[in-house]
Amino acid sequence: MTKEIFIKYVQEMVLPLFTGSHIAGEDVSSARDNEVAQGANGSMLVKPHKEDEYRLIIKRSQPFKSADIQLMQAIIYELDNINEYHISDEAYKQRLHALAMEKAICKSLTEVSNNTLLGVIAELDSCARKTYEGHRIKFGIIINEYNVCPNKTANLSYQNLFRKDFFAVMSNGVQSCIEIDKEGYVLGHVLFEKLRFAPTISPYDYINVAKYCGEKRIGIILLESGEILLFKNHELMFCKRRGVWGSYFHDEIIQLLSNRTTHTIKEIRKAIYFTALDCSFAGSGGCLVYLNKDDLETALTHIDINDIMDENYFAIKKQQIIDESRKLYNLGKPLPFEENISFNEYILQNNLVKSACLRECIHGRKFHELSRKLRQEIASVDGATIIDNDGTIIAVGAIVQIEAGSSGGGRLAATKTLAKYGVAIKISADGIMQGFIKDRKNNKVRPIFTVG
Repeated sequence: MTKEIFIKYVQEMVLPLFTGSHIAGEDVSSARDNEVAQGANGSMLVKPHKEDEYRLIIKRSQPFKSADIQLMQAIIYELDNINEYHISDEAYKQRLHALAMEKAICKSLTEVSNNTLLGVIAELDSCARKTYEGHRIKFGIIINEYNVCPNKTANLSYQNLFRKDFFAVMSNGVQSCIEIDKEGYVLGHVLFEKLRFAPTISPYDYINVAKYCGEKRIGIILLESGEILLFKNHELMFCKRRGVWGSYFHDEIIQLLSNRTTHTIKEIRKAIYFTALDCSFAGSGGCLVYLNKDDLETALTHIDINDIMDENYFAIKKQQIIDESRKLYNLGKPLPFEENISFNEYILQNNLVKSACLRECIHGRKFHELSRKLRQEIASVDGATIIDNDGTIIAVGAIVQIEAGSSGGGRLAATKTLAKYGVAIKISADGIMQGFIKDRKNNKVRPIFTVG
């Protein structure tokens, strides 16, 4: 594989897998160096052949872990197998290169049933392009490496069953799945009822899939959108969106939300990340902001008083407006309220229906004390959901006063504006999650993670 082709492959296939990564240059290499290695400052060094005299330097905001290095090694191994055949047809080779990526992902999840997993993904890819009685197909399969089908006949192989129309409605991947053994023969139908508790990291609708898929079970879920999710070890591991695979590094993101401060609470950070994940797969988009303890009042200057949900923060914002009105350039301008007005009176007088409704739903609870589904629905309200350092919900659906010179769309500009005062997460409608913080060295906002 030439250097130009390898760079193109890395750009088109590898970088999306490790979302948020980029090629940061190259390093001199020799035959003594491995094709894949950990580089300085958490980077990854990659080359296609042992004899190559260069290695690409791949970086992202969070360091690459040993599991990332192992996955990349599996990808290079599969690419090397393809290159041994000296295929001249570029279109055919490109398809094989994409398959090499998929095979490496399957091998990273399982050694004993990786061929079955690869085959199931191919079948679900085919189903994603079909409809059944006018509806897009959604489906779920569990590979169970514990049990073996006692009746291994052709009629019970997944390849044969996927060719039958009735099979398309045998599961939906949310309440039920078809279970097969490691060789692909049907074991039965799984209905997710009364599963034992297991800590999971998963989009809300697929919590039961994640509960069921421990060390020896792999869940493969096809969504109506055509996306494919892979579950193992009670968590979402990979997602194929728009034909491109992405991996998830949940614990690292939850840690990054602390923004290197000691006063953050892990339960709040987990609630914020889970909510971002839920909005990502609900397709609703959103903006979640977790403010630093020392920057709360400054952040309030960007928030409209009509969007504030908490009585204490209403009082602070009201005083900010009063103080601003007393400055010379504002003298003579009327206040939008009486100085001694209470929060409840303000809501009533200004007919703030959103605030009144949401306050009743929240009922004085902190963000991490709400049900997970309510958190998702709150975060889906157009605008920013803003939370203070102890989990108090400051605002929901806030229209943020962005700073002059902000670039990008409105949601991205609002996210970057508030990231100066904590950690801000933008969730786009296509599911991409981007986290931002303020880089105190150069006083600019920088990304700390991208996933999806």
